[in-house]
Formats: sequence, C-alpha cells, structure tokens
Amino acid sequence: MTFLYLNSDEMGDGDSALGKKLMKSFLAELAKSDVSVDMVGCVNTAVHLTTEGSETLESLKKLEARGARIASCGTCLDYFNKREKLQIGEIGSMDQTVLVMNMADKIIRPN
Repeated sequence: MTFLYLNSDEMGDGDSALGKKLMKSFLAELAKSDVSVDMVGCVNTAVHLTTEGSETLESLKKLEARGARIASCGTCLDYFNKREKLQIGEIGSMDQTVLVMNMADKIIRPN
C-alpha cells in the first residue's frame, strides 16, 4: 500500500507563494503519472487542499478516481473552521493515520 502523507499545503521551505505553487504542480504531475497511490492523508494546513477554494481539487479528484482514498484530519478541519467546507474525501483521525502509516509499504512525503 502506498500512502501519500501531506502535512502542509506548501512544498518545501521558504516563500509561501512558491511553496503553494510547487504543491499544486506536484499533485497535478502525480495525478497524471502512473504512480499508484492508495491513500492520501492530509493533516495541518494540508486540509486546505481538500476544502472549498482549493486549486488542487481536480488533481485530487483524479487520484480518487484511480482508487485513492482521501482523508483530512478532523481536528485540523475544526482548527481551521473548515469541516463544513470539505470538498473531497472523508474526515480522518489520528488513530487512522497511525494505522495507515504502520501498514504502508511506501510513504510519499513531498514536504
């Protein structure tokens, strides 16, 4: 099982606008690649990627259409007042994250 673990809506450290652009590009390239992803887990600011107004929803929808489950941290959604704005996937929990990380053969972490 391959787990894509996203803990930010940015890729890399440094300029925030550049980091967001890089994450958008990464997800778009991943979505059109042959790389198999079974689960996408979004924590901390990565929940902005799965909620209303996100520029990455199309890429995530493509991954979902190829069979990837997408989960956004419920605590994080609540912290950012975005639970009602979730646009894709399910609300996950930390125990789910721990379980998936333990079961995963491969963890992709682009940050």
